[in-house]
Amino acid sequence: MRVTPETVRAERDWVRERAPVVVPLVNDARDRLGRLFETEVDSVAVETYRDEVDLVFADGEVAVNVAGLVGLLRELDVAGDYPGFVVDEVLGRELAATIAGGRPLSLLAQATFHFVDVHVDGDAPELADGRSGGRGADGRVPGSAGADDLDAALAAGFQTRLPGWDWREKESPFGVD
Repeated sequence: MRVTPETVRAERDWVRERAPVVVPLVNDARDRLGRLFETEVDSVAVETYRDEVDLVFADGEVAVNVAGLVGLLRELDVAGDYPGFVVDEVLGRELAATIAGGRPLSLLAQATFHFVDVHVDGDAPELADGRSGGRGADGRVPGSAGADDLDAALAAGFQTRLPGWDWREKESPFGVD
């Protein structure tokens, strides 16, 4: 794999255009997590997601790493899938963490990746409300080992970094003056 500024731009465009699949996964994760933690979590609009994609890719050091991980997951397939379980999980976790930003958000995104990933399987991720997340002719290997992990990682990373969680909107009581 060779990553150039053109590659990064192309991956950014692909991630932006993935909004019809990723945004429902983000909102589904927020709905599920909100119910588990008995809190209201704001949903995310397609334009909010796309604006945040632009912010992630505006930081060149982050952008090159996100682009590389996205490219790897887009192409990753393993004969029989299960033997590749570890590599697609590792790449997905790292992509979610990289998108989310530094600690503690990166760790939270990694945990959220696994939470989202169990609800995204194969070509039709099942959402909490029974709808399918669906997939189109998007240039990926359909149903490949990395396909569902890529969508789960994008959803986990962006849902973590985007506002909408009450605990992130308040000043921490642990800050020391």
